[in-house]
Parts: sequence; structure tokens; C-alpha cells
Amino acid sequence: MKELLINLLNFFGLAFWVEIITKDPNCTYYFGPFLTAQDAHDAKVGYVEDIETEGAHSYSVSVKRCKPSRLTVAEDLEKTIDQQIIPAFSPQS
Repeated sequence: MKELLINLLNFFGLAFWVEIITKDPNCTYYFGPFLTAQDAHDAKVGYVEDIETEGAHSYSVSVKRCKPSRLTVAEDLEKTIDQQIIPAFSPQS
């Protein structure tokens, strides 16, 4: 029953998510959804530990109501990937 309520709240963008923004690498991570802000606050400690273990530095953590379209937004990675993409039907030298 709780999962159904979480899914319903998430559908309407009313569920709580943990948002972690790192500077090195330049990424935004979303963890959730959660039914209450307290549930998200309780879980964020584990997510911060995971981010630190992966070597991320200089981060901010917040709990917010939102509906992220992507769970990881890697600004640095996207720039690198965009520069390496070659359209399949373009002439190549």
C-alpha cells in the first residue's frame, strides 16, 4: 500500500527526493522517491557515503519535492560525449 501511495505522489511530482549536486565531477544525482521528507532525510546519509566512496568532492545535499526526468545528470560527461558523437550517415574523412 505504501509503495502505491509513493508511486501516486511521484506521478504528480509530490514525492520527496534526495538531490546531491557535486562539483568534481559536475553532476546532479537524484535518489528516491520517498513518501515523507523525514524518510528522505533518513536515507540521505547512505547516499552521501556512496557519493564520497566514488570520489566526488564539494557537494550539496537537499531534500525536495520534485519529479526528476533523469536520476543522474552528468554535465561534464555530456560535454565529452557530445564532442565524440559522429552521425551515422555523415561523410567522414
